[in-house]
Amino acid sequence: MERESNITRKADEFLQIFRKGEEFTHELLKENEKLRFRVAQLEETIAQAGDEARVKLYDERIKLLDDELNSLKERYQRVEEENKDFANKYIEVEEENNNLANLYVASYQLHSTLDFNEVLKIVLEIVINLIGAEKFAVLLLEDKTNELVPVGAEGISLADIPKVRFGEGIIGNAAKEGESYFSGDVHSKGSIADNKPIVCIPLKIKEHVIGVIAIYSLLIQKEKFSNIDYELFNLLAGHAATAIFSSRLYTQSERKLTTIQSFMDLLKEKQRR
Repeated sequence: MERESNITRKADEFLQIFRKGEEFTHELLKENEKLRFRVAQLEETIAQAGDEARVKLYDERIKLLDDELNSLKERYQRVEEENKDFANKYIEVEEENNNLANLYVASYQLHSTLDFNEVLKIVLEIVINLIGAEKFAVLLLEDKTNELVPVGAEGISLADIPKVRFGEGIIGNAAKEGESYFSGDVHSKGSIADNKPIVCIPLKIKEHVIGVIAIYSLLIQKEKFSNIDYELFNLLAGHAATAIFSSRLYTQSERKLTTIQSFMDLLKEKQRR
């Protein structure tokens, strides 16, 4: 609802800009009509005056035209600035709509399967394509050991990513507090060995954290984080957490069911003998 309100507000701003352009056009037409009338008066007066008076009237006419020209230039500059502002806002809304469309598609993909490996692959693709991350990892919380264990990564080998104790360091603290961490410099390089990412996003289902996304570096074309990026982080964290949690439970249930079914088949085989 808030996002729809923002888009509606921006649409109203665009309409106001269009109305200003329309009002400016009407004003120009009125001023032009006044100028034509004044010129006609001057020409009539000049025709009736002598040479000296004619020169004076010509000077007045030139001054009048210069003043009008300067006024038109100033108004044109104001309208040009408003048009640039309109163009920038249009681009901003277009980018936001594209990101929302991408996020919708990504969310649909996340919830289209209950296979854990497929869900994890989709999460990695979203972080690459929507966030622009180059090196990052997904770590999930193991309740038995109280550790965050890497389960997926891009640009890094899983073997090079150490486990993290819950509540320790940037990653562990982000998981404990449930709050995202952002480095001051997005172009700095995080340390994998020291568990110091430049961005750490907790994966949360309501207030329960099931893991984190730790980003160590961004693609070179990513200059900075925008407001849209922060919204994407928040939305991604919720959708990814739900999809990962559901698929993990389903996969575990399927494994248990397969084990039980194998055991039952073995018992039946023994009874037949």
